[in-house]
Amino acid sequence: MDSLQSEIAATAARMVVEEGLEYGPAKRRAVKQLGLPQRAALPDNDTVEEAVREYISVFCGDTQPAELQALRRHALTWMERLSEFRPHLTGAVWNGTATRLSDIYLQLFCDDPKSAEIALIDHGVDYEARTVTGFQGTPVEALSLSSVCPGLGEPVGVHLLIHDHDDLRGALKPDARRRVSRGDSSAVRALLEAA
Repeated sequence: MDSLQSEIAATAARMVVEEGLEYGPAKRRAVKQLGLPQRAALPDNDTVEEAVREYISVFCGDTQPAELQALRRHALTWMERLSEFRPHLTGAVWNGTATRLSDIYLQLFCDDPKSAEIALIDHGVDYEARTVTGFQGTPVEALSLSSVCPGLGEPVGVHLLIHDHDDLRGALKPDARRRVSRGDSSAVRALLEAA
């Protein structure tokens, strides 16, 4: 990888950690901030994730572990509330790069795609529905809400990505680097106990 992509990754990593940006927008803003052409070759997400881990270890080593634990505990609370929909934690809270600015991403694997939405309505939870690209590259419904994280004492975004029950089969396969991109509540409990 060339030094220009490394510089984009490092700049994007700072934005991810300090501003809570997602990788895609952070890479695009990094290109703009560095004064590069819009068509500059972007680093892949694994490279940005490495840069995020490095940034956290250098600048946030004293605060990030406690923030990550608080977010994981809060994610587990939501997973237990939504257990009938086979929730799996993914994103920065799952992979360990989350800070207090990170949102929680839960993938729900439902027999009926509207059932999770109905459950939120039945419990009086305010949410915003939109369509996003799912992990298989197809559009999925996302239910986004704000929830106060007790361990942080402030609200965080919780995003429920609604997948078909059958999508769960391929969801737990490790990637090329032998990492699993999501975990169920028992896997999240194991991460909390290991910390």
